[in-house]
Amino acid sequence: MSDFRKLSETMFASPQIGPEDIEAAGEAGVTLIVNNRPDGEDPGAPQGEEIAAAAAAAGLDYRAIPIGHAGFSEVQVAEMVEALDGAEGKVLGYCRSGTRSTFLWALAQAKSGAASPDEIAAAAMQAGYDVSPIRPMIDMLAAR
Repeated sequence: MSDFRKLSETMFASPQIGPEDIEAAGEAGVTLIVNNRPDGEDPGAPQGEEIAAAAAAAGLDYRAIPIGHAGFSEVQVAEMVEALDGAEGKVLGYCRSGTRSTFLWALAQAKSGAASPDEIAAAAMQAGYDVSPIRPMIDMLAAR
């Protein structure tokens, strides 16, 4: 069962997806799937290669920007900005719970100036995610 949570008009976050969720993503207008979960984090979960193959079969783009236990880097944030800017339609980011995907989206929004820190936090909260643990990073990126 798909649990796509709307962060913005062009971005959804989701807990771990499987190949069976790809069709629903396409029906929701998603054209790019961003995997924020490192392969091997949960060997029983679908790995990136499996999701990439299902996305390709459905005509969707796929990109991996894994976020591990080390946290977020400027490179990952820049990659997410690039992914969002290059997407032709909606984007679906996923990880174990959707939190890392939401955090990365929030940081990318702040870095690109697409929304204010308060707007970012409100959008995340409305989708069921609390960005307060990374709020100082959001504020810092927005101030640059």
